Amino acid sequence: MITQINERDLISMKLLHYFITKKNYNPVIVQGVENEIWLENLDGEYKIIRIVNNYIHNDEQLDFDAFKTKRMVKKIKKRTFTLKMKTLTILTDVGENVSRDKTYDNIDIVFYEDEKELIKNNFIKEEFPDLKDNLEYSEEGFSLFLKITDDINKKNRKTAEETDRIIEPKNPIVTYILLGIMSIIFLYGYITDPNALVLNFGLQKDLVRMGEVYRLITGAFLHVDIIHILTNAYSLYVIGSMTESYYGKKKFVLIYLLSALSASLLSISMSDNFSIGASGAIFGLLGSLLYFGYHYRVYFGNVLIRRIVPVIILNLFIGFTIPGIDNFAHIGGLIGGFLISKAVGVNTRDKKSDKINGIILSTIYFGFLIFLGIFMR
Repeated sequence: MITQINERDLISMKLLHYFITKKNYNPVIVQGVENEIWLENLDGEYKIIRIVNNYIHNDEQLDFDAFKTKRMVKKIKKRTFTLKMKTLTILTDVGENVSRDKTYDNIDIVFYEDEKELIKNNFIKEEFPDLKDNLEYSEEGFSLFLKITDDINKKNRKTAEETDRIIEPKNPIVTYILLGIMSIIFLYGYITDPNALVLNFGLQKDLVRMGEVYRLITGAFLHVDIIHILTNAYSLYVIGSMTESYYGKKKFVLIYLLSALSASLLSISMSDNFSIGASGAIFGLLGSLLYFGYHYRVYFGNVLIRRIVPVIILNLFIGFTIPGIDNFAHIGGLIGGFLISKAVGVNTRDKKSDKINGIILSTIYFGFLIFLGIFMR
């Protein structure tokens, strides 16, 4: 049985335990590196933390390490849609000839040889003041190794279970209800007089300004023909099912209705024509999926690139090139859905400050649209 672990491996294990269990970092698999631990937290100040056990014996090797780090980080930035990625490199084995005052863009470096030196480091004390307390254990040797490993595994399992619980498909009851309402309204209009429904409940700037503000919502449930409703119904079924599953029923209702409102407000701000259809609200759901995908871009990076973003770009292009499509409603819904999603938050991923910022931005945005669409002459 192994009873002794060398000091360098032990402190690396303690740091790994601290960053994963206390700071919500996740291990990253990076090809082409040895004796390095890469950790990722896209919500942290340092989005990448490296614990490096390789021996750095001079400044040239330190420069090469920084160059290699930037190259690897660049790949991670592309995968995770991150514009700026601040990195912390912790070096555990450094020669005397290495300059301790060298600096690199977006890379901070901590040098240490033992645990006591690390704890006394001014940078560590400022950035991670609770690290000292979290490096103290009652266990020693192999028992400590088992405890650290077990805690890390538990944290990783918990994170995986939370993610699976959020992204697993659920019964989209609200989506079915919205589809049912749209279908009933369409059938009623088809049997009676569809033109009357459009005239009485469709979106039109002058009528809204005369006090018929209900048209801002009712217009999103009207469709002019079978092709129109089938297209929107299919889009709502596919996109709505995912959005409802990711955000939950209550948040989904709020996102959908306020996206429809945002679409209508921008539409009457830019056009005098009648406008009907659920496509503006559906674009709001696409905006919501964009926001969700950004928070879970480690899991959905390829989905964003290959599916959601191309769908948005293609439909906006079609809207600008084919007459009769209210592209302002599409843009309004897209922006509104994104902002409302920021305000309601993505489960445990959003900080309270992010939600507050989302509420403030949404309030300013809707206030501006209301002024522009209803009150501005």
